[in-house]
Amino acid sequence: FCELTTGRREDLLRYFDDEFTGPCGNCDTCLEPPRTWDATTAARKALSCVHRTGQRFGVQHLVDVLLGNATERVGRWGHDRLSTYGIGTELDSAGWRNLFRQLIARGLLAVDLEGHGGLRLTEASRPVLRGECELALRERPRARPRTARTARGAGRTVFAEDTDRALWEALRRRRQELAQAQGVPAYVIFHDATLREMVERRPASAVDLAGISGIGARKLAAYGGAFLETIAAHRTAPGTDGNDPGAVPV
Repeated sequence: FCELTTGRREDLLRYFDDEFTGPCGNCDTCLEPPRTWDATTAARKALSCVHRTGQRFGVQHLVDVLLGNATERVGRWGHDRLSTYGIGTELDSAGWRNLFRQLIARGLLAVDLEGHGGLRLTEASRPVLRGECELALRERPRARPRTARTARGAGRTVFAEDTDRALWEALRRRRQELAQAQGVPAYVIFHDATLREMVERRPASAVDLAGISGIGARKLAAYGGAFLETIAAHRTAPGTDGNDPGAVPV
């Protein structure tokens, strides 16, 4: 919803299959229209990549294909031989993830939750994919200063806000529990960078999680629910007032 460029009232009414013509003149996007860019070509590349990889993979894998990243998974599936491999160098990884989020928000892509979080095309995507219309998307916001940094030589992460640190520790505890249950190192579940991005972005749905670096379709299906539960509990728990629950071994 926050990624859209049209009026909020229009979007809400459309969600409930109601029609509204013209801007409402009251919401933030009407009063201060967001800056947009012509994303037609990039969107066609993204949609084509979803189609050519079989409509079964998550955002990170699709980004790897578009950027030409020779990952083990890309090679295993033979996606380095696709026509969409390496055609997306005009955007970086964060730029492609931002574009995929907006395509999902626009209804051009859908997350197949029963299919392990892979993206699939919708009917609304076909005019864009065929080049029958243009697509303007919201400009990518400037990167905010990171709330977390790794203390030099200490091997630990420091947060500016106590609530961020509390969530960070809660996510690490959940990761450690899953790792111990499966008998694997904690980083096999998620790397620290992925947990830090969870702290910064506070994902509230599987769609939000799918846009975070390091979370592909398999990990979204296997661990997404557990981490969303932890984040939701932290959001409402009385103990998120800045008390540090203590360090967790990795």
